[in-house]
Amino acid sequence: MVAEATQPNIISLVEDETDRFEGWGLAIENADLETMTYFEKGQAYARRLGAHYRSDGLTEVGFWTPELTGEVLRPRAIYLEVFTPLETVNLRFEAQTIRVRRDRLSLRQRGEFFFGVVSGLQAGTRDRLGSLYWLRYVDPQEQLQIVRDPVAYSLPFGIFGPAEVYDVERLQSQRADLEYFRRTGVAVSKSAANGEAAEPQTEKGNPVAAAGASAASIPRVPAPRNILQIHIGTSAEDRSFEGLTQLYRQIAEKIAADRPLTPFEENFVGYDAIQFLPVEPTIEYRDDYSPISEFFDYADPDTELPSNSALPLSDEVQLSIKDPATCDWGYDVPILGSSAFSPDLLAGLRPDEAIDLIAELHNFPEGPIQVIYDLVYGHADNQAELLINRQFLKGPNMYGQDLNHQLPTVRAIFLEMQRRKLNSGADGIRVDGGQDFRFFNPLSGRVEQDDAYLLAMSDVVQEIGGYQRLMFTIFEDGRPWPTEGWEETSTYRDLIELRPDAYQWGPLIFAHNTPALQGFWERKWRRVCEVMSMGDRWITGCANHDTVRRGNQIDPHAQIDWNLGNTLQEVLQNAYDNPATTLWVYGFSPGLPMDFINALVRAPWMFFRNTDERYGVKVVSEEVGFLDWQVTPEIYARSHSFPRLKSLGFETLEQVREFGKALQIAMLERDYDLNAVVEACHSCLGEATDRCEFPLLQRLNRPGMVSFLNGLDIPKLKHFALMFMEDCFELCNIWHYRDNLEARQTAFNLGLRHFRRARPWLSDNLTGRDRFNKISEDGRMVFYGIRARPDEQQVAMVAHMGGAPLTVTLGDWLQLDIGEWELAIATPGLEVNNLAHFELGHSQGVLLVRSA
Repeated sequence: MVAEATQPNIISLVEDETDRFEGWGLAIENADLETMTYFEKGQAYARRLGAHYRSDGLTEVGFWTPELTGEVLRPRAIYLEVFTPLETVNLRFEAQTIRVRRDRLSLRQRGEFFFGVVSGLQAGTRDRLGSLYWLRYVDPQEQLQIVRDPVAYSLPFGIFGPAEVYDVERLQSQRADLEYFRRTGVAVSKSAANGEAAEPQTEKGNPVAAAGASAASIPRVPAPRNILQIHIGTSAEDRSFEGLTQLYRQIAEKIAADRPLTPFEENFVGYDAIQFLPVEPTIEYRDDYSPISEFFDYADPDTELPSNSALPLSDEVQLSIKDPATCDWGYDVPILGSSAFSPDLLAGLRPDEAIDLIAELHNFPEGPIQVIYDLVYGHADNQAELLINRQFLKGPNMYGQDLNHQLPTVRAIFLEMQRRKLNSGADGIRVDGGQDFRFFNPLSGRVEQDDAYLLAMSDVVQEIGGYQRLMFTIFEDGRPWPTEGWEETSTYRDLIELRPDAYQWGPLIFAHNTPALQGFWERKWRRVCEVMSMGDRWITGCANHDTVRRGNQIDPHAQIDWNLGNTLQEVLQNAYDNPATTLWVYGFSPGLPMDFINALVRAPWMFFRNTDERYGVKVVSEEVGFLDWQVTPEIYARSHSFPRLKSLGFETLEQVREFGKALQIAMLERDYDLNAVVEACHSCLGEATDRCEFPLLQRLNRPGMVSFLNGLDIPKLKHFALMFMEDCFELCNIWHYRDNLEARQTAFNLGLRHFRRARPWLSDNLTGRDRFNKISEDGRMVFYGIRARPDEQQVAMVAHMGGAPLTVTLGDWLQLDIGEWELAIATPGLEVNNLAHFELGHSQGVLLVRSA
């Protein structure tokens, strides 16, 4: 994509419009607390933060700057800095230098806010890079600092670069799915449509409902019947929204022309919804924890810092820009920019690319496919300390930083971030880590869950094309996780009891499930029974981004269920894409089934990120089990596999495994202290090894040892971790495995999705008319049961979940006249000639149906 350049207009503050803006802010500030609470005031301000390009060509700009509250009486310069391209910019690039005009001008300050209405800013579009902006100020140490826009619409050069002014109104008016929102939403009132939406919009008792319709009248998107979880970076051939759009467009064209799909393509259809792993900007790799961007830099010709008396200023500078490529599974967020899309997922760095995919799904020929965003607002990575002011953060936690949801303005800004993101076209949200939203309540003296905020997330109103909707909502909440014993005490019901139309991740889809182990389903029987009796509001299934990762962490010497395969790779693949499990979940179990595309395609998956310099070695040491469970010598030997590690001298998989396991043990024994780990390596690798305490390290010290291990130091360890993550990320791309799928397996899975779609009543809990039981003997575990609905449609199921083969006499077990039943679906390779008497082996099962 080439972004066109136009001669930029003069950039200046529009005084009369800024006066009007200031008057609005003054009215909010002076509003009586009986009229507007602090939180409602914060919401009104939050709506106007960032850069809003108007239809009259002016741009409203607002920043929340509590760190600069005392600067109103000081002479130090505080100014808006703008970079406007002076030439055509190629946005599909690796690195380039471009000419831009830099403008610096003063905004108005009122209390904790800087704001203004500016003329001459260039708005970004599908074909044009817009003006880039941030706020700058000179601190008391005479250092130039940056205030970034946390609610930006576009961050083309990553979180450490400036935001882009974007023509959001034009983007929305040109989207191809406006009719979809007309059909599924409620029209905004005439007053809101006439532009009053910029004014304070709250309703007592429901402060997150927007103007234009009462909260009670805004429809909530209905729940889908099943969900496919996708990580865009490893599911698109080119790792972008655009690549996934092309895939779905190709599938849609085949369906419209009644042409057969490939097994690979079959894995993408038969779903009512797609849940994207987080698509927000993630943290970036940096080796000095500097706030300077690695993707955006310029040579400042000024030798002196500007002063207020010198503003406005305008000059020409050279920008060095790079493709903001990162490899991250999505959950390492800095919070800043969560309203935007990760530029790494935008092939041409245009937000339009994400809207194109959403529209393609909404217009899918088999019926609309909903889009669910995975939102991470329970924590922030430590890099957030470099990017947003301290008011947003409460202090460290196990992930990085706790977020300060209790401060009214912060709470309002977070909800505004979410609102802007939802306005890109989502149908639902999945709230990550609901159990992490905690705060100390001084009134009770206890740490409590912030359920009010979680419910407010569910009530953020979307507005697109003049129509409003509320989101279908899923909460991931395993409280009291991570408290010891949480697996036995978690109810997974705390939030659906408060919001009965919402869903929660159920106990069999949460993070710590390992069906590759012997006896897994026996140990989970209590939870299985809960799914059957009260799981109608649970997300069900077995595979997701967390469970497959946990599978990699199983000790290869543990009690593995070798009935699942002959190698660890086969065991893991068959554990998470298991015919018996899928038959039970789709054909019989209550709840809302969810699948994971990497598991369906039988592609590797792990927790990857090349974005972490501080903890990168630690993460790799914890993830080296990936090499045992997901990589074979044949895979490693392929020309496109692990090119970076091979360039370091690791020519074979066994060499990487040996070093990875030795590193893992050394990191554990030395409490992840890299200096101590390097010292241990020096004592074990070299000529003097008499003080070596790690036999696995010493075993590497032999003729032909990988030369990379000579003189190992912290920079080399970090380099190894970076190369490991980038190689694994590329290996996880599902397109490498598209030609290796078994057609009967993908057809079986698709057939089950159609079976479920034809029987939506299966999502309800079991009633007194239904039966569900197990046979658990001699190491076997077999599920069986019968379900019925009032019109006498009936489904019977038997699924062999583990152990030796078993002869099935389902008529006897369920007291059925088996002659009245017929076979609906059997697992791949299973032939049943006599329904009254047949044999099932491991992972096999059948569905029978009887109609009135």
